[in-house]
Amino acid sequence: MPGSQRILLVLPSWTYRTQAFMRAAGELDADLIVASDHKQAMSDLVPDRSLTLNFRKPAHIAERVRDLHERQPIDAVVGVDDLSAWVAAVAGQAIGLPVHQSEAVAVTRNKLRMREAFAAAGLPTPAFRAVPLHRPAPLSKRRIDYPCVVKPLFLSASRGVTRANDRAGLSAAMREIARLYSETDVRARALPGETDLALVEDYIPGIEVAVEGMLLDGELKALAIFDKPDPLEGPHFVETIYVTPSRLPAYVQREILHMTHRAAHAIGLRRGPVHAELRVNADGVWPVEVAARSIGGLCSRVLRFRERPEDPEATLSLESLILRQALGRDIAAIQRERPAAAVMMLPIPREGRLLRVAGVEAARAVPGIEDLVITIPEETAVVPMPWGGRYLGFLFARADLPEEAEAAIRRAYGELSVVYGDA
Repeated sequence: MPGSQRILLVLPSWTYRTQAFMRAAGELDADLIVASDHKQAMSDLVPDRSLTLNFRKPAHIAERVRDLHERQPIDAVVGVDDLSAWVAAVAGQAIGLPVHQSEAVAVTRNKLRMREAFAAAGLPTPAFRAVPLHRPAPLSKRRIDYPCVVKPLFLSASRGVTRANDRAGLSAAMREIARLYSETDVRARALPGETDLALVEDYIPGIEVAVEGMLLDGELKALAIFDKPDPLEGPHFVETIYVTPSRLPAYVQREILHMTHRAAHAIGLRRGPVHAELRVNADGVWPVEVAARSIGGLCSRVLRFRERPEDPEATLSLESLILRQALGRDIAAIQRERPAAAVMMLPIPREGRLLRVAGVEAARAVPGIEDLVITIPEETAVVPMPWGGRYLGFLFARADLPEEAEAAIRRAYGELSVVYGDA
């Protein structure tokens, strides 16, 4: 449509988020060009609607996007996960758009650099060190306090993150991360040098929360604080249930948001979405990670927003908010709707060949359940988190109170069972 604003949407081949962002662009009446790391099936027929980029070469990204911008002026560039957010930042800077700076986004992709930024800013930070994966001898010469947590330098959803209570556990975790780095889908997400090291840091006790927000010229607009009611104490930290609004005391919630803001500034983020993970204990609020993107998977469906409080039917998605801000539209007054909501990332119980998920209709019939989406096709070989890269699906609930939404999620999950075939 002549006069429409134009969005370059950076989509990696592995994302769940394509439909949600494309739907949001359509609702905004914006023209959409999709940039991906592989050639799209219809790209020769509609060359002005797609762009193939090498996600590992910033100079190539900048050149390709500048060429496109000269032919079709781009009003916004948006990524959807850690790697594509960095690609979008490189692209946006290349054509002078107000985006997160690419160097700051690069820090969010690398857990070691993120810890270094937090420590340099004086934020609560556990002792940490980088350990070479392929030269185990120096490990015994380094002082390691137990329990500790071993992490891949990149990856999200706590993939590969392991608690080690002694040296044997640490060595085993290092071997598992080295094996994980060798997998094709993991290497596709890696930038040069990211598969040589693991991060080892002291274990942070306490409860864990997540914050969803937007940075508006450096100021944090909080969209939601999520409680994580299931304990995340190890040996792995696979996330399951998120519930909002938080049931923590108001003064604790204020500290959580304040620390999120400080952590984002320590990294250098200024404009765009942020998703933060934090731990709360007797010593205060500790930033675990801050990402320059929104919440992953299909979890964004748990959040709905209202532009006009007097119109209960007119809701906006999180993707719509992100695109609106990227296009320069004012989102400062838009707020999350009042009802409580919960989402469960359905875990894969064990490795094997998935035949089907039984009890789906019974789970959907539980009062308060809004939707249940199974994302893995039948007859697929599955590997549980933290080593596999996928959840079984997503379960959504909405209720008047957060405890009611959580209870509906747990009851519905109890109706489900996974049926396996022969491996």
